[in-house]
Amino acid sequence: MVTEIENEVLFRVVNKVAIITLNRPQALNALTHNIVRSISAVLERIRTDDEILALVFEGAGQKGFCAGGDVRKLYDQARTGEREGPDGWLQFFAGEYTLDYAIHQFHKPVVALMDGITMGGGMGLAQGASLRIATTRTKIAMPETRIGLLPDVGATRFMSRMDAKLELFVGLTGASLNGLDAKYCQLADVVVEAESLANYEKRLQNVQWTDNNVLGSLRSVFITKEVEGKGAIESLMPLVSRHFRHDWSVKQIAESLKADLNRTGHIEGDQAWLKSTYKAMVSHSPLMLAVTREALLRGRELDLAQCFRQELNAVARALEEGDFCEGVRAHLVDKDQKPEWKLQDLFEVWPEHIEHYLSSPWSESEHPLAQLVLLCQKNPLAAERYLVVLNNTDFGRSR
Repeated sequence: MVTEIENEVLFRVVNKVAIITLNRPQALNALTHNIVRSISAVLERIRTDDEILALVFEGAGQKGFCAGGDVRKLYDQARTGEREGPDGWLQFFAGEYTLDYAIHQFHKPVVALMDGITMGGGMGLAQGASLRIATTRTKIAMPETRIGLLPDVGATRFMSRMDAKLELFVGLTGASLNGLDAKYCQLADVVVEAESLANYEKRLQNVQWTDNNVLGSLRSVFITKEVEGKGAIESLMPLVSRHFRHDWSVKQIAESLKADLNRTGHIEGDQAWLKSTYKAMVSHSPLMLAVTREALLRGRELDLAQCFRQELNAVARALEEGDFCEGVRAHLVDKDQKPEWKLQDLFEVWPEHIEHYLSSPWSESEHPLAQLVLLCQKNPLAAERYLVVLNNTDFGRSR
């Protein structure tokens, strides 16, 4: 039986496995505040139901698992100052991050079907899963610097699985990754043919569960045959390693790319990569490129809860005083592709700007994720029980 929750989330149980379907195919299943709240409530039900052994996340339609948050809605709220209250943008981000954190800590196996477009908030849902499945239709990216944000939803932690040079390339440029690229970047565990997922529920019905190998049984349901091979990223690693040194500033990375572009004798594929990568480094928000670089490098030394807290600091600054509204206007509203960034050039970004964005706008006790950090330090699994409380709390307090 399929249960509809706010029409944007479908929930059913098949042979002791809960299936949550994001149900906004016309919007590539982009996350709304209602979706975050609904999934949070369902997750609490699954956590306490001993008859449910595991959870599967999927997206409705064939185009995408989840294209991220509802950026247009957040843009409207940021422009009109709808920060406070249970439906304000701050509540959305605090609830989304806590949901993502709870998935990372969930004590039952979680499967994420990253079929089609999986970006931003979709990555937040998927990267905490026990089994992250990419397909031949997968298109993964964290393109936030293009619209004046930084990779969030835990990205400053889960992207640290990569080599630092590769992490900086993917995080700064918003590079698009197919399934094989995602596996190479450790953002997917396996790649399968998209069509192989069509009948997974029938296979799921036939599983005979054993208490000690639920995840192994789930692998046999979803992985009938793996797609092998190399993606483009692996072959480009010499270029990535040459230009995205972790001890270089964003300005130095851009200068290195420009100098390489001016040399002759490149093979065609390398030349195309240099052009597109340099374009990203000089057209995305200079401020948020610098903030992103620092946040990614710091995230390699922080725990997950601390990374979420750092990300919320930067997101709050970006929505209230930064480049977010201008980035969305230029790329998604007016579509003139000509954002007027607050700082027009990488040379204008100073360490003080970066520190301001990563520092907290709140006191220690008032930070929306303060309790999450404390729970992580004392008992990571307590975040699951905290989930419903947080998503029903009004964080629209004065700073």
